[in-house]
Amino acid sequence: MDLDEIEILLVEDNPTDAELTMRALKKKNLTNNLVWVKDGAEALEFLFATGSYSKRNIEGIPKLILLDLRMPKVDGLEVLQRIKKDERTKKIPVVILTSSKEDKDIVESYELGVNSYVSKPVEFDEFTEAVSTLGLYWMLLNKPPE
Repeated sequence: MDLDEIEILLVEDNPTDAELTMRALKKKNLTNNLVWVKDGAEALEFLFATGSYSKRNIEGIPKLILLDLRMPKVDGLEVLQRIKKDERTKKIPVVILTSSKEDKDIVESYELGVNSYVSKPVEFDEFTEAVSTLGLYWMLLNKPPE
């Protein structure tokens, strides 16, 4: 896969949740150009073409970022803040996909510019359906700015 042409960046530290997310998106044929990074620091390196991704073309931005909140190294709120403050990345739709249902996380996410906040359902079938619906909406129905 060409890392300069990815469509979905999945930022998730939990391998089980990442696998479930990718499986749900694959059912809807939305994983052709998906990259999974395992923490906030790796997400920032990927997005801004630094560190282990320094050879990646920074112009190749994803069409959608699925972002967990509770992660090691750099948490999701800090990643969101960096994405929305940078001219190169601020228009990328970011969907928080997290187990947190705390009001303060929801409020802060929207204050930082998140496009959508989704609490992960506990049940497998509900989780799969939620991710499939998210993927279809953001990848096929939503019209982003050019």
